[in-house]
Amino acid sequence: MWLYLAAVLVGLYLLWRWHRERQMVPRLSEKYVLITGCDSGFGNLLARQLDARGLRVLAACLTETGAARLRAAASPRLQTVLLDVTSSRSIAAATAWVRECVGDRGLWGLVNNAGIAIPCGPNEWLTKDDFVKVLDVNLVSLIEVTLSLLPLVRQARGRVVNVASVMGRISFFGGGYCISKFGVEAFSDSLRLEMRSFGVKVCVIEPGYFKTMITNVENLEKNFLSTWEKLPEETKASYGENYLKGSVVALRRLQKTYNSNLRLVTDCMEHALTSRFPRTRYSAGWDAKLLYIPLSYLPSALTDFILSWSSPKPAQKA
Repeated sequence: MWLYLAAVLVGLYLLWRWHRERQMVPRLSEKYVLITGCDSGFGNLLARQLDARGLRVLAACLTETGAARLRAAASPRLQTVLLDVTSSRSIAAATAWVRECVGDRGLWGLVNNAGIAIPCGPNEWLTKDDFVKVLDVNLVSLIEVTLSLLPLVRQARGRVVNVASVMGRISFFGGGYCISKFGVEAFSDSLRLEMRSFGVKVCVIEPGYFKTMITNVENLEKNFLSTWEKLPEETKASYGENYLKGSVVALRRLQKTYNSNLRLVTDCMEHALTSRFPRTRYSAGWDAKLLYIPLSYLPSALTDFILSWSSPKPAQKA
């Protein structure tokens, strides 16, 4: 009897949650949304997706080529602006442009999507500048863009959507990428609590492995090999040629596991922007749901064993 009662309660809860999450924000055609990193990948697809829903999309691109290509693929409603998220001057100019576009309506949505993954590799192989390069784009710039546009989002009682990663939950390769995504999670948590009283909702997107420009295996492999070539001979001897070859093989193996359906991620972003009751966190991809996020809850010793089991081993061990 208790088992049936529990099943009924779970079913009612899932039905209630499904109904709640299907409730949409009214008057979407009046809402302005700014998306960073729209030259390609998630940002480009999301811009076209929201444009098709009738929202007023303000797409920030790094290059004029990317902006022109996006305008050609969208309706006249969509507007583009050139934005280098690592430049305070560029951010200030884009903020002034957005303020002029939205007027008294404010900015309903800010999607911090721009990001890079390279340089990456074993931490010992990298320099401080390698870490700073990634952190500057993925974390520091995200914070600066958010702080610059937050008054406009607060005015609209809107949404901030930050793109993190499952690597913001569990870190198993070196470099600034995982560090930056952990930082995005922490910044989003504090901002969500601060903005609660203003009616602003802050959501985090945690994709698994998807095929985008920043996860291009060829680029990662080139970066890995070029980093190896710059290492001192002593460091190369410690790791060994087999470690290098094993790492390259692992990168190529990853290519077979990438998910090419970017809509799984952009649908989460769209829901965060258009639902009356968005989730705090969205996990996108079955690898995120069934592997990486569950791994993040395991004891560290067990997680370390699982992640290191198939990893290449250095020549010199303790």
